Amino acid sequence: MEQNKFMVGIVGFGGMGAWHWEQIGKIDGIEVAGIYDINQSRVDYAKEQKIHTYESLEQLLNDERIDIVLVAAWNDVHKSIAIEAMKAGRNVICEKPVTISSRDLEEMIEVSKKTGKLLTVHQNRRWDEDFLTAKRIYEEQLLGEVFRIESRVHGSRGIPGDWRQEKEHGDGMILDWGVHLLDQILLMIGDTKLKTVYGTVTHVTNQLVDDGFTADLIFENGVEAIVEVGTNNFVSLPRWYMLGQNGTAVIEDWELNGRSVSAAGNDERDVVAVRTASGITKTMAPRREDTIRIRNLPTVKSDVRDFYRNVMKVLKGEEEQKVKLPEVMRVMKLMEAIFYSAENREAVNFE
Repeated sequence: MEQNKFMVGIVGFGGMGAWHWEQIGKIDGIEVAGIYDINQSRVDYAKEQKIHTYESLEQLLNDERIDIVLVAAWNDVHKSIAIEAMKAGRNVICEKPVTISSRDLEEMIEVSKKTGKLLTVHQNRRWDEDFLTAKRIYEEQLLGEVFRIESRVHGSRGIPGDWRQEKEHGDGMILDWGVHLLDQILLMIGDTKLKTVYGTVTHVTNQLVDDGFTADLIFENGVEAIVEVGTNNFVSLPRWYMLGQNGTAVIEDWELNGRSVSAAGNDERDVVAVRTASGITKTMAPRREDTIRIRNLPTVKSDVRDFYRNVMKVLKGEEEQKVKLPEVMRVMKLMEAIFYSAENREAVNFE
């Protein structure tokens, strides 16, 4: 008998839990059965929205209507809740980061195998249009062979003043934003091995967890990727900056402001030197307009709700999982390598 509607129980009804409820409400074939949260104010908010609330995690897991448990609680309890849910016969969608160590993730994967229940991670920024546009530029070689990719997210307000500042709950910018940007880079480069990792972290506004980081990644095909998150940047650098043999592309922000500039194929022998305060230079002289081609970005449209549609089709046996556990494990181990590199101030041989 084909399943008509999948029912979801949300554990943790903070900002992301509420976001999931809103998104699920816009999709056919899936519905939120109810939520559980240890914070009474969030329970009260759910009741105001006419959402069913459970008095305990056990009560939620014992609701036979629930097919999927969506874990959106603190990072440090993802593992225990997910394992308990799978053992109770529920499929699991876990917010990112799936947990706080690769060892934890190994345990979660083992339980998924033993119970036969789906375990997947809400890597929602795989559907970001700025990322998908950058990925198209890379894959279609619109700049020629790409040799450097820079991916950044900058803010100036520090870490939010909640549990994200507390080390015991497993946060900091590597686990909070790094998990997205690193996942994007690995997905973009594909199966090519990541050879070396060098990471640094900052503690400008918070001494307990990293409030920013930079990771220098060197891949086997020669591509260098710079991944950076900063929370004390009052002037933000571009979201993406990509260099290829024949051109450069810049994506300024999530609104996809930017452009690509590439060689037009015209011969450029007559370079007009640029005069600087300390002398002249031909090396850094700009190209003539007739030797370059400026294009709008080849934008890619997407719908983040396709994540849930994929989960439903996986459970129906109609599609493969889009967010695969080996990919999640690779990102988790990369985050650990960045932590290790930053602490020991040395490059790490990764793969």
